[in-house]
Amino acid sequence: MAPSAPQVFAEISTSAPPGPPRRILERAVVLGGSMAGLMAARVLSDHAGEVVIVERDPTEGAEPRPGVPQGTQVHALLPAGQTQLERWFPGFTDAAVAAGAPDYGRSDGRVYINNKLREVPDPPPERPILITTRPFLEYQVRRRVLALPNVRVVCGRAEGLRFTDSAVTGAAYVPAGQDEPVLLDADLVVDAMGRSSRLNDWLEEHGWPRAPMQRMPIRLNYASALFERDESISDAWVVVTQETPGPGRVARIGGVLSVEQNRWLMLVAGYDDDRPSRDPAEYAERCRRYFPAMFGEIAEKGRMIGGIITYHQADSRRRDFHAVDRLPAGLVAAGDAVASFNPVYGQGMTSATLHASCLSAWLQTGPDVTTTPAREYFEKVRVVVDAAWQISTFADLGLPHVTSGQPRGYRIIRWAGDLVQRASMVDEPTCRELNRVTSMETHPAALARPGLVLRALRLRLMGRI
Repeated sequence: MAPSAPQVFAEISTSAPPGPPRRILERAVVLGGSMAGLMAARVLSDHAGEVVIVERDPTEGAEPRPGVPQGTQVHALLPAGQTQLERWFPGFTDAAVAAGAPDYGRSDGRVYINNKLREVPDPPPERPILITTRPFLEYQVRRRVLALPNVRVVCGRAEGLRFTDSAVTGAAYVPAGQDEPVLLDADLVVDAMGRSSRLNDWLEEHGWPRAPMQRMPIRLNYASALFERDESISDAWVVVTQETPGPGRVARIGGVLSVEQNRWLMLVAGYDDDRPSRDPAEYAERCRRYFPAMFGEIAEKGRMIGGIITYHQADSRRRDFHAVDRLPAGLVAAGDAVASFNPVYGQGMTSATLHASCLSAWLQTGPDVTTTPAREYFEKVRVVVDAAWQISTFADLGLPHVTSGQPRGYRIIRWAGDLVQRASMVDEPTCRELNRVTSMETHPAALARPGLVLRALRLRLMGRI
């Protein structure tokens, strides 16, 4: 009997050390050096004689990469992602803290829903929670990966794939400063080129079917700014606030994170025609009018470092490689190249780490990657994508401008989900269960357990929610 989705998810999200190295490849090529590409390279280092990462941005330190326009925005590493980083790089958290990640031993994050503060405090974390900017975190991973003796990076733009019979046998890239492409032979190619990946086009050009794509038109607009952290202005450590759409309410999300170098990174977001601007006065007015008090205090009294950075994302999207009837051998995709979600839920980097564990689980079975399509890998990735997609899109389906895509039974599922969310504001067991799902530590099926819904219903009947 095939394992259920929650069972597969538990296998993938494990904290157990990976299996022993097993060389089954001569060379693997990873297209893209973001979190997904770096994590794939770490896994492949246990199974290939050589791993080559093709990355167009020649970034050496912890600076934002030009190829990631949203790189300076808020990026959350959920607890499940941190577990995977510890799994693949033992001691990662301690090393990141030693390199400058904030570690104040605090767990007093504040959560506001519709301007109401959650009564239940967060439970103490098992280890210091990593709260950093994306460039800082990516750099910590990059330097660990590139320290591996069989991993190297070349700077250039991925240009295409070489197909031989029914397999991918190489990848072409144009080195920085040159015009002519260079071909890299490969037993396995990983597409980690992000949400703008051209893999579907390359497949179609060579007679292979495109992976079906699903889109959710979220039309998200957000703005972030860095501020010098100042206790005399606010004691904010981590603050998350969400206004859900409803009578008299407009959907908005905000966050204040304490990041490395004793700074705050503050985000405010809206949807559709609700667009934060780069104007400091408008930014401060928005923070004061629509968000909890500490947002306005920081925006008006804090010392801003740099300017306000805005970003727009039109949709969430997923490419369903598991649904393709013909796949070439020697090819996988990971990270945003498979699925990219509404970034305010913080699932992107964590999903990338879980895709790496999917890759490891597949390679540990010793497949002949040069002749066998990676269907087992894509089926495991499907479980991870389904879980993240369910969490984010069920919330986004409530947005007024999202008028289609509701699954069967959506109304009853939405009713139960809203009930559990309201219960989590006052009830510790419900809060703990919801946190484990939204942090991608547990499969969303946990929220459908009758006992949890009945507990929330009792709280409603008691008048507590």
